[in-house]
Amino acid sequence: MYAPVLLFVYNRPAHVRRTVEALRANLLAAESDLYVYSDAAKDESSLEAVREVRTYVRHIDGFRSVTVVERPQNWGLARNIIDGVTTHVNRAGRVIVLEDDLITAPYFLTFMNDALEVYKDEPRVGHIQACDFTQDPSLPDTFLIRWTGSWGWGTWARAWKHFNPDGRALLNELLARKLDRTFDFDGTYGYTRMLRRQIEGKNNSWAIRWNASLFLRGILSLNVGRSLVQNEGFDGSGTNCGGGGLYASSLYMKRLEVIPIFPVEENASARRAYVRYYARTNSFWAKAVRRIKRTLKGDFGA
Repeated sequence: MYAPVLLFVYNRPAHVRRTVEALRANLLAAESDLYVYSDAAKDESSLEAVREVRTYVRHIDGFRSVTVVERPQNWGLARNIIDGVTTHVNRAGRVIVLEDDLITAPYFLTFMNDALEVYKDEPRVGHIQACDFTQDPSLPDTFLIRWTGSWGWGTWARAWKHFNPDGRALLNELLARKLDRTFDFDGTYGYTRMLRRQIEGKNNSWAIRWNASLFLRGILSLNVGRSLVQNEGFDGSGTNCGGGGLYASSLYMKRLEVIPIFPVEENASARRAYVRYYARTNSFWAKAVRRIKRTLKGDFGA
């Protein structure tokens, strides 16, 4: 039995179609159970798009089974994911998670299931991430890092039990242990700020809390240097969007082997690659140049 695949959708029918079509083209699709979580409209402006999404997902085929869960009220992405992952990881012991703006390569499900099997009994590894946006050629095919990405990922029940939804408790521990700078990739990206904003109600990110939960326990993620996922959500259509081509990736169309990594410890070179990436893309001047380019194109958004 392969890991159940959870797909979270809302009000973007075109994105959902592309995500499902790519996933259905995966070699293990016909042997995988797909669970689609459809959130209800937040307001009247989203009603028609949500109806269109639900009409489409009710007729998905090409998988071992398809189960659609239609929320009667708007739950929001964080509550949906936390509930869906908790439900299925406790049933099946492992899950694969996608959102409705992710395009997967044909061997995505193969890689995820291989990795979930290879590391199933390794407590020092708690997360699998199949997207690489750094496009850094120095990265190996797979590596271990103390960071969790949320674009095409998987985990086990033994790791998910460490998820702490209390952002304030996570922040307090980060600060007490003086780990905030490390958490922020040597201060190059504001993950701690993101956590603060979640506490203040300025975002509702489940991902920052999952990242911090594993980080504080020293639990690693198996990441890829050859991306099996593309995020198409940076077009202004999603809840959390922006960045243009900042997080672009090129799909790797071959099978990515999962070879056990020894010793089980963070790859220091990979961490430095992320520091370089964020230093290059997240500096004051990098942000200023992007803002100027957007303004020249007539985009006056934040």
